[in-house]
Amino acid sequence: MVFFLGIFTFAIFGAILIGSKVYAAPTNVPIPRVNLSIDNSGTPQNYVDNIKLLIVLTILTLLPSFIVMMTSFVRIIVVFGFLRNAIGTQQSPPNQVFIGLALFLTLFIMTPVYNEVNTKAIQPFLQNKITQNVAIEEGAKPLRKFMLNQTRQKDLKLFMEVAKVGDKITKDNAPLYIVVPSFIISELKTAFQIGFLLYIPFLIIDLVVASILMSMGMFMLPPVMVSLPFKLLLFVMVDGWYLLVKSLILSFK
Repeated sequence: MVFFLGIFTFAIFGAILIGSKVYAAPTNVPIPRVNLSIDNSGTPQNYVDNIKLLIVLTILTLLPSFIVMMTSFVRIIVVFGFLRNAIGTQQSPPNQVFIGLALFLTLFIMTPVYNEVNTKAIQPFLQNKITQNVAIEEGAKPLRKFMLNQTRQKDLKLFMEVAKVGDKITKDNAPLYIVVPSFIISELKTAFQIGFLLYIPFLIIDLVVASILMSMGMFMLPPVMVSLPFKLLLFVMVDGWYLLVKSLILSFK
């Protein structure tokens, strides 16, 4: 089979080479120069508009990362990672399930913020009632308010001092390049606190199972293998998914 594929590939390659020699244009024939314009940009303004469009499309590729870091997604996905490590299931639930659930929870939590942005910025801009700069400023206010409600004063003060913005910049008019990193490290700290609380009951089960196995002299049996069914049973009996999701949603209120 490999031999026939090699002959077939060699035959196609040879046909391409022969065709290129047969149909090659003579070198002594002058080639006319034709001015082609793909986008019919005849004026400098059209070129500027095309460059702006290219920049916008480039920003759109990075926009999901920006949005993820400015919403509740960070806390939710980190807590889910701690939960899976605490239970001891390496690939269950899979990453696709965790990411999908985190995205829908983020959409549920951020819906009031989106409605406010849509009412105050997007719809007036589409109706030509406000300019682009005003729409960006009005749209950033609800998002800034959401992030500041979840940001610790210590974290916000850190970036304000490092940026040396002065006394004119306060919590209400802080720029997003200061608010976003402050929000992220605050979210990580909160997620680690929730993860610590998640580890405690499962750690107790691991300790009990390990001590029982050692007292019975079963040193070759991994305690994780025995404790995993008990941890799953505990998580199901207390309705862990309900409690965890409820706690995550209420933590943003």
